[in-house]
Amino acid sequence: MADRFFSSALDGAPAATRAGPLARAHLDLPLLIALLLLCGCGLLVLFSATGQNPDKLDQQMIRLGVAFVVMIVVAQIPPSELRRWSLPLFGVGLAMLLGVLVMGEVGKGAQRWLDLGVIRFQPSEILKLAVPMMLAWLLAERPLPPSGPRVFLAAVLTAIPVLLIARQPDLGTALLVASSGAMVLFLSGLSWRLIILLGGAAAALTPFLWYFMHPYQRRRVLTFLNPESDPLGAGYHIIQSKIAIGSGGVYGKGWLKGTQSHLEFLPERSTDFIFAVLGEEHGLLGILVLLAIYLFIILRGLYIATQAQDTYGRLLAGGLVLVFFVYLFVNTGMVTGLLPVVGVPLPLVSYGGTSLVTIMAGFGMVMSIHTHRKLLRS
Repeated sequence: MADRFFSSALDGAPAATRAGPLARAHLDLPLLIALLLLCGCGLLVLFSATGQNPDKLDQQMIRLGVAFVVMIVVAQIPPSELRRWSLPLFGVGLAMLLGVLVMGEVGKGAQRWLDLGVIRFQPSEILKLAVPMMLAWLLAERPLPPSGPRVFLAAVLTAIPVLLIARQPDLGTALLVASSGAMVLFLSGLSWRLIILLGGAAAALTPFLWYFMHPYQRRRVLTFLNPESDPLGAGYHIIQSKIAIGSGGVYGKGWLKGTQSHLEFLPERSTDFIFAVLGEEHGLLGILVLLAIYLFIILRGLYIATQAQDTYGRLLAGGLVLVFFVYLFVNTGMVTGLLPVVGVPLPLVSYGGTSLVTIMAGFGMVMSIHTHRKLLRS
């Protein structure tokens, strides 16, 4: 067996050819198990959050099935092909965002959707993957850390889609796309001096953003600073969410026994505020279990990034995993009143389909980077 192992290593054979069926299918077993466990926990919470509605549960299971199929398909694409398609995908994504501004469909006061007849979707979701792919491609072309002009170019390439998405308006998605670019830049080895300088510049520009924000976005910021100023209006979501989480205590009220959600005091309980349902019914222990699963997924993803064999793979895998962390951080922060409400779902738990597919496609790329490695000659 040892002879066969070293023989395949000298031949440069893919690691998947020496492993079991999951590895040959380019799937990472620890990461796959953690994702399945997280989705299973999400379905339990969702069943309660939707008032034990079997139809919505069935719809979510179908969406999860589609998302896992997308993940498996993407995992079969070698990193070299992902790298080759980085620039075209970014260009297509920008073209679609411009198309939204011209002929996009309006829903709930926002112009975010493109209807191609066969499918109706949000092009901004594509940019959650295209931006880290594009920046990883750009920065991997030359030795790291990147030079000043390349950092500036990367910032511009990130800012263009972010501004187009914010124009729709979709502040939550714009934040995630901006984070995806920032994470890749961070992983490229920027000096702390430059990071502090960029952070200071962003902080200095923050007051100017106030004049470009929509009235409802300004209300969200003011509500974040003082939710009790409008307890029956803009502050209602945050107040009810904190009541639900606090009433759960350490052990929770029990599955299907949440009063805030079942008596419909808690708004958006199956989407943006599903974390509050978890806190009410399963308490602090349930929250810690869920966060432990998230932590394992993030650590496993970062480990995979460190094992990537080229700069592109390291930057892309690390960027995608850290954006997953931003999803989690922003959602839990806004539900607990630590951040303004920006409409970011709890990843792989909240009810919905588009973000599910995007996240799982990203994990497909991470698995591809890990399982397509080749053992190099010593």
